[in-house]
Amino acid sequence: MSQLPGSQRLYSLDALRGFDMFWIMGGERIFHALSKATDSPFWNGLSHQFSHPDWNGFRAYDLIFPLFLFIAGVATPYSVGRQMEKGVPRQKLLWRVIKRGLILVVLGIIYNNELRIQPISEMRFGSVLGRIGLAYMFANIIYLYTKSQRSRIIWTASLLLGYWFILLCTSAPGFSAGDLTLEGNFASYFDRLFLPGKLYVNNIHDPEGLFSTIPAIATGLLGILTGGFLKNSDRSPHAKAARLIIAGAALIAVALVWNIVFPFNKNLWSSSFATLVGGISMLLLAVFYYIIDVKGYKKWAFFFVVIGMNSILIYMSGHFIDWKNTTNAFFEWLTQLAGTPYDLVVFALCYIAVKWAFLYFLYKKKVFLKV
Repeated sequence: MSQLPGSQRLYSLDALRGFDMFWIMGGERIFHALSKATDSPFWNGLSHQFSHPDWNGFRAYDLIFPLFLFIAGVATPYSVGRQMEKGVPRQKLLWRVIKRGLILVVLGIIYNNELRIQPISEMRFGSVLGRIGLAYMFANIIYLYTKSQRSRIIWTASLLLGYWFILLCTSAPGFSAGDLTLEGNFASYFDRLFLPGKLYVNNIHDPEGLFSTIPAIATGLLGILTGGFLKNSDRSPHAKAARLIIAGAALIAVALVWNIVFPFNKNLWSSSFATLVGGISMLLLAVFYYIIDVKGYKKWAFFFVVIGMNSILIYMSGHFIDWKNTTNAFFEWLTQLAGTPYDLVVFALCYIAVKWAFLYFLYKKKVFLKV
């Protein structure tokens, strides 16, 4: 979905995608294991950052999901945009975008429910991949049918402000307007009405529901705006990195103010949350872009590039490969040598090593799962 063609490929984008997926494929296990092994305030604090708040708030782990969506958006001007420049009909590109989005929705349903036949009422349709697919699809449709960065900025701001306005002025029946509790907010109520199957949280709320996809589209558009700037701006690479840092810092500042009246909330993908993660994503991309593509320091990033080239595959793999037993088959002796309590840390490191070796094998064989 986010492969960048030929000479214009941003190596930093593959590395950042791999860095993002590293935490999903088990990187957070290292901090949880160190926390359990040492009971140190330092490691306990880091471990805490790799968990999600129950409702309002923000922790580092909340960035992983929207960062992936942002990265997919950054790639759009290099992939879809380049195809437009070559004269590929917009209608053909539209079909490709819709097809990719719907494939991700289907993969998300499979990820949640596996390949089991069961009543629709027992299935969960909201999913991480589904959210990425729908947000990517609509963000790319907006990209296809707008001609300027300014138009896309207006779309982004309208989606974020419009979502805030709707949640501010509405609620579930029996709750006062603007209620943002788990059961009382309008987004959850909308999903209870229109999202088939069961919802993730007590059948009351789904963090990857339909209505909260609206601000997620804005997250994809922030990525598209960033990719468009990197690809089309006449500024020097150094200046581009500096501008991304300024823009990212400005978004974070706006988000911190917005948080006062519309709290950070990943479950609702609140507008303040979308603005915050958009800003942090820009800062991360600026750092990776400057170090890798501007300064040319690429070798250190190879570890992450291997992961980033097969991100969807490694995300789905847990349903088809028992990684825990595979790791034990190769390295149980090493965890036994380490002994309690550091066997947990050794296992976490080996767990990642086994997955990375699998991805490296596929990388060398040039086998990539493309959506």
